[in-house]
Amino acid sequence: MINFRYHVVSLTAVFVALAIGLVVGTAALNGPAVDGLKDQLSGLSKQNAQYRDQVNHLQDEANTQEQFANDAAPIMLDGKLRNRRVMVVSLPAASKYVDDTVATLQVGGAKIVSRVQLEDKFTDPVNNAQLLDQATIIRPVGLTDKATPSTDGVATSAALLAAVLLDRPPNVPDDQRRMVLSAYTQGGWISVNGDVTGPGEAVVLLTGAPYVDKDAAKRNAAVVTVVDALDKAAPIVVGSDGTGTDGNTVAGVRSDAALAKTISTVDNASTPQGRVVLSLALAEQFDGRAGHYGIRSGATALMPKPAASRTSGS
Repeated sequence: MINFRYHVVSLTAVFVALAIGLVVGTAALNGPAVDGLKDQLSGLSKQNAQYRDQVNHLQDEANTQEQFANDAAPIMLDGKLRNRRVMVVSLPAASKYVDDTVATLQVGGAKIVSRVQLEDKFTDPVNNAQLLDQATIIRPVGLTDKATPSTDGVATSAALLAAVLLDRPPNVPDDQRRMVLSAYTQGGWISVNGDVTGPGEAVVLLTGAPYVDKDAAKRNAAVVTVVDALDKAAPIVVGSDGTGTDGNTVAGVRSDAALAKTISTVDNASTPQGRVVLSLALAEQFDGRAGHYGIRSGATALMPKPAASRTSGS
């Protein structure tokens, strides 16, 4: 008679046999698959290493190009801006490359007479009425020409700042200039870096990424309005780091047929190469020419042509 213990042993033997069969079968089937996965993983690892090498190579190449631009700047800019009085205006988004731009302009011989940053409050449409009142109240008696009637606080204030910070007949007295700048600074509209040593004869305006908040369209348009007001007062070059498309100030100038004729733009001004080009573009502005340089849409060349090339038409 077959007892219970026999059944238990038999069933155990069957389950053990099944388990062994599953393990052996699975191993036999998975062997080629595992080998294939290992090969794919090895290939991906090698490809990733190649991409990493390419990235490192491109980074080294970019660093070399930037170093070349820095080393070549004194040669390319030698005397191009000698004793030219330049006002540098910037937006907060351009703060990372303002100092480097100033240094490059000085390599060309420029005298930086003022550095002004337009704070975000300046372009906020919510503050339009307050900004208009500020310009109306603080307008100095030294400005003998009549103010243009306007309800645009940005345009009116930009024109006033241009009047006190740039050459005009006659120039605004120093004490009235200080009064205007003090009022805008205390109001949080602008900040002034260092001393203002006198009026400028040209402007470099630096921007970064465009605004992207709910009032972005109006704020970005306000920056172009500032550019327009400064252009009416002096030669101007607008530099950008090329960030963004919608609302980018350089793109806005280039797309405006009237502004594009008189305002120069550089879309890679945050790079050493771009800063050299910006300085050359400013020198070109003093010759009564405007150009659009860089690597983005709307650029007509990487850099201005030498005067001899322009003359010969080559």
